[in-house]
This record gives sequence, C-alpha cells and structure tokens, in this order.
Amino acid sequence: MRCSPLVFALLLALPGLAPAAQPQRVAAPAARPAKAAATVTLTAAPADWRALDGQAVRIAAPLTLAGTDGLARFGELTVAFDGRLWQPSEVAAPRSAGHSQVAADNAHRRLLLDDGSTARDPGPVAYLPAGATLRTGMVLRNVEGIVRVDDKGTPRLQVTRPLVLPRLARPAVPVVPGALHVAAFNLENFFNGDGQGGGFPTLRGARTLAEHQAQKAKLVGTINALGADVAALMELENDGYGPQSAIAQLVDALNADRGAGADWRFVDAGKGPGENPIRVGILYRASRVTPVGAPATLEQGPFGPHSRVPLAQAFRAGKGAPFVVVANHFKSKGCAEASGADADQKDDQACWNATRVASATLLDQWLATDPTGIGSTDAVLLGDFNAYAMEDPIRTLHEAGWRDAFAVAKVERPYSYVYNGMSGRLDHALLSPGMAARLRGAAEWHTNADEADDVGYRDRNEKGPWRSSDHDPLLLGFDR
Repeated sequence: MRCSPLVFALLLALPGLAPAAQPQRVAAPAARPAKAAATVTLTAAPADWRALDGQAVRIAAPLTLAGTDGLARFGELTVAFDGRLWQPSEVAAPRSAGHSQVAADNAHRRLLLDDGSTARDPGPVAYLPAGATLRTGMVLRNVEGIVRVDDKGTPRLQVTRPLVLPRLARPAVPVVPGALHVAAFNLENFFNGDGQGGGFPTLRGARTLAEHQAQKAKLVGTINALGADVAALMELENDGYGPQSAIAQLVDALNADRGAGADWRFVDAGKGPGENPIRVGILYRASRVTPVGAPATLEQGPFGPHSRVPLAQAFRAGKGAPFVVVANHFKSKGCAEASGADADQKDDQACWNATRVASATLLDQWLATDPTGIGSTDAVLLGDFNAYAMEDPIRTLHEAGWRDAFAVAKVERPYSYVYNGMSGRLDHALLSPGMAARLRGAAEWHTNADEADDVGYRDRNEKGPWRSSDHDPLLLGFDR
C-alpha cells in the first residue's frame, strides 16, 4: 500500500477509545445536473474540488478505501488518493508543523463516496454489490460520479456507477521469531451475563446469549491462533475470578478449543483490579511460562477513577531471565465530564489527555519501585493507551526510557485502529531497555481494524476471527 511521500517520511521518523465525538453527516447540496455532458477524467486529487462541483468525473487513479464507519449510518465510504490516511498524531507530534502538514495532506487526498441521499440508516447502498465485504486498504478503480462540495467544503462523489470491488484478501496470522511470545488484545467489552446463560443484555458487549457465544468464539479463535505464551487483555468484565467470571469462562473456552494438553491459566489478582465495570487481565500457558511471585496492581492517582488499574505479573520461561508483563488501559478520549486541563485543548489529542499523561508518569514511577519484587528491570508495557504514537502520554513514556517495540523491530507503518477514515495505533508495546535487547520481532494481526462493523458478532457474524473486536491484536517475539 502506498502513502504520500510526506506521510511516509514522517512514519520512518517515528520514535520508538473510545473516540471523542462521533462524526456527523453534513447534508449534501440538493441534486442538480452535471455542469457539462462530458465526463472529466481525474488522475490525481484536484487542487480545489469546488471547481468541479456538479461535474461528472471518472477517477482513473486508484483510490484506497480508508474507512467504512459512515457506511451503515450515512451510505458513505471514505477513500483516499495515494494510499491510507494516517492519524496526524500517529506520525507527528501535536502542535508541530509536521502535524499540520499531515492534516493538510489528509484533507487534500480525502474523498467521500456518497449514495446521494441525506437519509440516515439507508439500508442497502446502491453503489455496492449485495452482501459486499469491505476492508480498509482495498483499492478501488475507475470510480465514477458527480462531485458535490458540502457547506463545510468537504468533497463528495455521488457514485453513479456501481463499484467493482477487488478480490477480498485477508491476512494470515503473523509469524514472529523468538522463543517466547507475548500478545496484547482489547476484547471490546467481553461480558458473560451471570455466567449461567442469563443476565443479558449486559452493561456492555453482548446483548443476548447467542451474541455472547458468537463473540466468545471469535475471541477464542483469535487468541489461540496467535500462539502466544502470555496474553495481556483489556475490556474484560470486572466480575471476580470465580468459575462463572468472564475471565474464567474465557480460559475454559480457550482450553476447550485447544483440546488435549490445553494449559491456559489466568492471573488472579484477588479482586478487580479496580472497580471499573471493565478491567485488564493476563493469561498465560502453564507449560510455557511460570509466574514468579504475586501479581501487583496500582490503584492510586488517576488509576481507578479514570484510567483502569494496571496489572503486573512476573514470569519466567524455562531457565530464562524473569520478565514482567504489565496490562494497561488508559482513560478514553470521550469528553463526558472532562474539564480544565482534561477538556479538549484543540490539539488533536481529544479529552482527558492530562489524565493519560499523569497515568503514564505514575506508571513509570511505580515500575521503578519493582512492584513484583523480582529484582529485574526487564518489562513490557502492553495495552490500549488511548493515545496515538506521537501524543503526549506515549512521548512521556519514551522520554522515560520505554522503547516502541515496533520501532525496535523496524516495522513500517504499524496500525491497530481505524477511526473516521484514518489509521493509527491506540494499542502499544513499550519495552524497557533490557526487554528491547531480547526482542526478536513484532507484528499486528489486522483482523479487526480494517473490517467493516457488520462482519462482527452483532450483525453478519462472518465465520473466523474477523471483527472480533474493534482493535487489532499484537504479537511480540523475545529471546528467553
């Protein structure tokens, strides 16, 4: 997949949500005849779409599908000239000139494909084949339609010829070198009701027992396929550790899926961690790693009231050196109840950024005290930090010495989340210097971020790991 030279250069320079407000549709101008009978052919994004307003065009250049989040509600797709659109704060620091340049580049390359209607929830979209399966990143060719520029200056193409979709290509599970494998995965609200088949709809996640079973099957298929020895999980129901808890039943399902010799276990923190309806958790394979000492949690400062309480557990693989896995889930970007420094500062970091920075600072200070008591500084911070790679919370951790595993592994253009037509990372793996020296590879499995919502368990429930969550899982390989 190509991206613009500017964005590619910024991506190579990288160190190391809930999203805020949902996008609102701006009503397109009333339909009117094309300016001319002849169709204009475009081979690149025009400098100013307003000059083509009302004109029939054919886009001879390839268009990359950048986002599908407006499809069900508005009949819209976000596409882009010259490859994906990137979250500006994924590739450049907020408030920097580079950030402004990426935002301007996105605006120049971005285009909305439109069904020509202002109706909400339009149902089948005429310009798509029936039952179409869409993935962000697929390339569309010879798209035709009428240009409309709305009152906010957003260019739209009211598609007049049904799209011809490329053959659907989905990624195989990544193969990552190393003798020890550690994964991280946001489960998108895994709740199991009362654990006995009732209690639905849940506070979050599945609304029925059938949905819960479908969600669980997708999550189990994803986690077991990754082949991890340790897995840090986010958005688990916070309902204890008994046999009917969400974490216990997930482990039971993982072991049933693996069959003979299955050895998944979970770290029991005693309670919580924290009192938020969702929590983090850590799973491990008992034949591959051994817990060392007791788990540790940090329940002070911003952790508990806002960011979810982190969970740390030390492990040893065989006779290898011990290491610590820390599962994290920082405060989301949504603006409910945000005020003062946590209000949106209009710097592309949304709300609660100050709390996320405080969370990063306190997390680093806590880990410096060796909370698991193993006497080793080898550690990996995993999870959903609700901040893109160049935002203040992640930069704070970089400045404290934590290294981006994907930069260490020289992975180009990583992403785990697609929102509003832009790709980026809310999910990170940050390594202490000792753990960075042990790293042998890193990968994301793009089972979710690129998939349209309707593939998931609440709608079409397409078989396989596809859209098991809204975040992609990541996988790291280390020396023991």
